[in-house]
Parts: sequence; C-alpha cells; structure tokens
Amino acid sequence: MIRLESQRGRIHLRMTALFLGRDLCVTLSGGDQAHIGAVALSPAGGAQTPVLVLPGHREEEVAQTIATRLAAHQNATVCVACGIHLDDILPREIQDVLEMSLELTGQLCQHLEIQRL
Repeated sequence: MIRLESQRGRIHLRMTALFLGRDLCVTLSGGDQAHIGAVALSPAGGAQTPVLVLPGHREEEVAQTIATRLAAHQNATVCVACGIHLDDILPREIQDVLEMSLELTGQLCQHLEIQRL
C-alpha cells in the first residue's frame, strides 16, 4: 500500500493506493471528518469516468479527475473514493484542496513509475 499526505494551513489530505492485480484502488480523505462522498471508476486508458456522489457532497470533480489521470497513466482500471470535509470552508481553501489533490496525484504517479523500474 502506498500512503501520501499533504498539509496546507488547516487542510490535511491523505491519499492511499492499493493494487488489486493490475488495477488500482485509491482513497483521498481529509479535513475535519474523513468519509466517502464520491466514488469514480475509470477504465484503463482513462476514457469515460462515471462518478457516484452522495447528496450534499461536492467531491465529484476531485474523484473523477484523479481516477481519469491515474487510469491513463497506469493503463489500468482505477477506482477512487473521495471524502473531504472542512467546517466553514473558504473559497481559497476549496482551491487549495483541488491543487493539493492534483499534487498528490502527481506524487502517486511518480511513485508508481519508480515501482515499475
């Protein structure tokens, strides 16, 4: 299992990745309360990526972006479960969460490249 973390101000994100054969199961959680708010499933190559979102949750874009990028990078099926909650989140913090999630995805891609060598 791969574990990555990122901290910016009061935002603390945790990403985990676990291989299921060739496929990859990823979680991204953080903030005040870890949970599952959205789940994205991307086929190998990163074509269409459907997302299931619980009512009242806004993690759809994050989960879909991560799943699509990782599926294209790995040429494998990728499932991403995402849940990030911050009480009274500010617009700038929403942007920070998006940036941090992309940074963690990039770090995971680098980690996966090293494992392939």
